[in-house]
Amino acid sequence: MELILKQDVEGLGFKDDTVTVKNGYGRNFLIPQGKAILATISAKKVLAENLKQRAFKEKKIVDDANTIAEAIKNLEIKISAKVGSGDKLFGSVNNINVAEALEKSGHTIDKKFITVSGGNIKRLGKYNAIVRLHREVSAELPFEIVAQA
Repeated sequence: MELILKQDVEGLGFKDDTVTVKNGYGRNFLIPQGKAILATISAKKVLAENLKQRAFKEKKIVDDANTIAEAIKNLEIKISAKVGSGDKLFGSVNNINVAEALEKSGHTIDKKFITVSGGNIKRLGKYNAIVRLHREVSAELPFEIVAQA
């Protein structure tokens, strides 16, 4: 069964993708949930026209995301945290702290689009985070955790 996805479906595809699934999955789950429609000839023509119109807008969005990515790569972010004995932190530093530091530097990015490599960080040092600005654009953000004065 050939379907056109109306929204992103985990493990299957993104919005406006044409996918082939088993009949039961399409008829009993995707179509009733409003996640897909049948890929008829007329639906494919409408989809092609929509994609053509959206391509221009999408290009501008991707260009904007690339400029933000370049700006983020050049930032030097230092996050201060309370430190116990040695270089161990009280608590931890995660994507929320990185989002707040980005906010202070003038870039508003939602915390759910930031992935800190290693998850929660519990020691001082230099680390990296991946910031997803668009489904095609991500930037690597280096940051440092320093002791609070």
